[in-house]
Amino acid sequence: MKELVAFDLDGTLAESKQAIKEDMGEALADLLQVAHVAVISGGDWPQFDKQVASRLPARADLSKLWLMPTTGTKLYTHQSGEWKAVYAELFDDETKKNIIDSFNKSLEDTGFKPEETWGERIEDRGSQITFSALGQQAPVEAKEKWDPDFAKRKVIQADLKKRLPDLSINMGGATSIDITQKGVDKAYGLKRLRDESGIALDKMMFIGDAIFPGGNDYPAKELGLDTVRVRDPHDTLSVIATIVACQK
Repeated sequence: MKELVAFDLDGTLAESKQAIKEDMGEALADLLQVAHVAVISGGDWPQFDKQVASRLPARADLSKLWLMPTTGTKLYTHQSGEWKAVYAELFDDETKKNIIDSFNKSLEDTGFKPEETWGERIEDRGSQITFSALGQQAPVEAKEKWDPDFAKRKVIQADLKKRLPDLSINMGGATSIDITQKGVDKAYGLKRLRDESGIALDKMMFIGDAIFPGGNDYPAKELGLDTVRVRDPHDTLSVIATIVACQK
């Protein structure tokens, strides 16, 4: 039996930047009755609050929920009736500027400049800088069509690795590339979670849609966790139902 089930967010629990649906909230509440639950993804806390924390049913046991924004470089737990940050690891200003300059140069040199964008394409999340190809507010339909096989982002990712060799660069979501400190990926976040929760890695499992080389969920597999790759939130619902049945 697993003591903790960790999830990616976009593409796994919800559509990109969308709130989890009611049936997913109920499924997570069911899972929280039999195990701890963690969500680790590239979005910052406001996105986590909008997508997950504020969407769970009243019956959910929030004391067993671990929310890890910006690829685990931040951790929030529910204490005394509210969500509180346990830790946050932030970039310094010089590093942020270098990352943003490198993103702009890389996009120019690789030629990936979509004709239409919705909102800012580069977002400073404090402990992570995230590039969203079509902009932060792009509609789901446009995002799903832009790079469904990750081919475009692999070109940008390869270019960025040459410009920023001392940082971690991973693909996530439907159009995103996340940059964190070297060695900071979901494996790093999961190890921090082990330390904070006291739950051993072999007592955890990870569920995500980007468990493949270069995907930002793949480090969980490399870490040695039992992993399940899902296609979409509907697929995730089936996996959760199976886990809940087996844990009872």
